[in-house]
Amino acid sequence: MKIAVLGAGAWGSAVAIAAARHDVVLWARDAAQAQAMQRERRNARYLGEVAFPSALRITSDEAEALAHGGPPGGLTILATPMAALRQRLAAMPDARPVLWLSKGFEAGTGALGHEVAREVAAARAGGSEGSSGNGGKGGNASAPPCGVISGPSFALEVARGQPTAVVAASTDAALAAAAVQALHSETLRVYSTSDIVGVEVGGAVKNVLAIAVGALDGMQLGLNARAALVTRGLAEMTRLGVALGAQPATFMGLSGLGDLVLTATGDLSRNRRVGMLLAQGRTLAEALAALGHVAEGVPSAPVVLARARRLGIEMPITACVVGLLAGRLTVREALAHLMARDATTE
Repeated sequence: MKIAVLGAGAWGSAVAIAAARHDVVLWARDAAQAQAMQRERRNARYLGEVAFPSALRITSDEAEALAHGGPPGGLTILATPMAALRQRLAAMPDARPVLWLSKGFEAGTGALGHEVAREVAAARAGGSEGSSGNGGKGGNASAPPCGVISGPSFALEVARGQPTAVVAASTDAALAAAAVQALHSETLRVYSTSDIVGVEVGGAVKNVLAIAVGALDGMQLGLNARAALVTRGLAEMTRLGVALGAQPATFMGLSGLGDLVLTATGDLSRNRRVGMLLAQGRTLAEALAALGHVAEGVPSAPVVLARARRLGIEMPITACVVGLLAGRLTVREALAHLMARDATTE
């Protein structure tokens, strides 16, 4: 199986390593980075402790990578931040099936990844289709098959070959099966689902909630508080997802509860680290500078809240995270606001 992974950050590199029993090409945008990775046989910036498999090829030639993962029989996996997904999809030379690893809502439009893909396909066809306002069921007949790989998966642990389980979501059964074929192994279990809406909502909202839990942990407010925040955060995630057309059960799975627990409590979580740094009195700019990597929950938080409000969905934890990131609330003020809410049924 020929696989092209476009994007040589931590997660893209980890997925390329995990799939390297196949014929895999990993594309890095920066030629110097690609040369260094090829020479050193590792991604020194993101996964320096993990050596690349000998068969894994690295290139900075985008046309070469796209040809490798293209039809017939190839598989293209986009490993870019959410902010770059639209551009990357629009740059596809053909209407091929494609998977992505991006998690979040697109800034500005509020679109999930499958909605971005649908809009790009409509633009290719010369039409227009607004999909970011009211949700959707995962594409239309004119859009090529697309899907997302998500779930509780720190890149470093996947690259090391530590046991991990993820989910491949697509309304196209053949594409979901291709994702399983590409990645399923004795160390990486890949489940499949047709609920791309639920999987993408889970992957986006858990990053926002991880900032909240990180802030709580940074204040050393206890395990009871952490458990309450994770549980009520899951309720927020589920309300938004169901309003957008997701299946409720999805949020009890890998891309919902599983990814939320990992990202909110794991020491490798970038979003959790942002919350902890804010609790220590750092500004957002200082926290991001100290992090040195993308924390998707930061740009996603205001977009998640805006979309929820358009749908009439209440997300008080998310609203507090937005206030915290904007500097309108301190961690203690955000906590006081949440604890002062009226009692209600669960």
